[in-house]
This record gives sequence, C-alpha cells and structure tokens, in this order.
Amino acid sequence: MLTAYDYLMASYLEKTGVDIILVGDSLGMVFLGYKDTLEVTVEDVIYHVKAVKRGATHTMIVADMPFMSYQESVRVAIKNAGQLMKVSGASAVKLEGGTEICPQIKALVKIGIPVMGHIGLQPQSVNLYGGYPVQGVNEKDIERLIVEAKALEKAGVFALVVEKVLSKTTALITAAVKIPVIGIGSGPHCDGQVLVTQDLLGAFEDFTPKFVKKYANVAGHSTKALKNFISDVRSKKFPSKKYFY
Repeated sequence: MLTAYDYLMASYLEKTGVDIILVGDSLGMVFLGYKDTLEVTVEDVIYHVKAVKRGATHTMIVADMPFMSYQESVRVAIKNAGQLMKVSGASAVKLEGGTEICPQIKALVKIGIPVMGHIGLQPQSVNLYGGYPVQGVNEKDIERLIVEAKALEKAGVFALVVEKVLSKTTALITAAVKIPVIGIGSGPHCDGQVLVTQDLLGAFEDFTPKFVKKYANVAGHSTKALKNFISDVRSKKFPSKKYFY
C-alpha cells in the first residue's frame, strides 16, 4: 500500500500494480504544508480522492477519515464517511483508534462502508502522545494492542494498519488476528507494508522517519533540473531552435 494525493502520482502507482492506494491525511503535511495531520478536513480528502480516482481507475483506494470526522459519535461517523464515499468514489475508509471506535466501525460496516483499522501510533493523537513514540514496548501496552486488534477485527475491519509498533509486538498482533496486517515502521512480521510515497521517493525533505527507506532522490534531481532550466533561460540557451515554432 502506498499513498497518493493527485492524478499524476496515482497514475504512476496504478502502472506498478500496487495493491492499495491510500489517500492519507498525511496529505496535510506532504501536500498542504501543515505541521501535522489535524487540520485536514473531509472536504480536503474528498478533493484528493477524486483526483486520485482519475489516475487510478482500477486500483483499490482507501481514504483516511480526518481528525474529528468520526470520533464524536456514530451519527457523525456515518454522515462524514457516507459523504466521503458517495462524493469521492473511494473504495473504503480508514479510521485511527481502538476499542473506543468499535461502535462507529460496526455502524459503518453495517450500512455497507468497508473500513480499514489503524492502531499503534495514531498521528491524529499527536498532542495526546506529546510526539510520535514507539508503541507496544511494555507488557501493558502489548496486551492493550492485541485486545484492540481483536476488537477491531470483531467490529468488522477488513484490514489493519499497525504503525510504529515494536517488531516483536507486531508479530503477536499479526498472529492474533485473521485479517491482513499492514505495517509501517513495525517490522517484517506483517502481511504487507505501507509508506508515504513522497518519503520513499526522497521527495519530502522536512524530516525522514527511521522506518523510511529512500528508493530515489526526487528532491535532489528535481532541484537540479529546475536550476538548470533557470540557468538556461538567463543565459539565453533556452529556448534554442529545437524548442520553438
């Protein structure tokens, strides 16, 4: 699973045969320049899912439910998830949280909205954590995560993202449930992995989490290309005869 927020990146991803495209609320930081994911709105996600759908017409697209779009109540969750699915055309939604959001998940699944769960580090709770700490370190935390995973499975999620959880704890979570577990920063003991595409491409430079492997240097190559264009324009090398009518 990889992220996309626009038509062009979505079209690239579809050509690779990626299993799932996630329109994550990470768009707030990577695409909109916010300091975290909390400012992202349902309208933001709808806008970006629609763009992604145009570029990836045959790939499953999961949309993040933004902060405070579902936590308040079952009614609010149904209203916002329903609007997101109906207007954007997403294949499913993803909700961060544990046992406390099981009523919302059950209600969404009951009315026909597929839900992906998300436990471990929850970026929407950054202010509660006071940062982005590793999860599943002590026995109490390990037990809580396993209970949450089982509860979400029972509530009806079709898959589960486990973020920044100690590897050995993730292995226990994966063994405890029958649904696919997709890891991010949680080690190899999962059924799949997800990264922010701009991270693995080396396009996003603000910070690089430990769990990101950079497969390219898009930022470096792009900056070099742009500087070359500016230099050619200023020195009158561009446009040469080949590039005008």
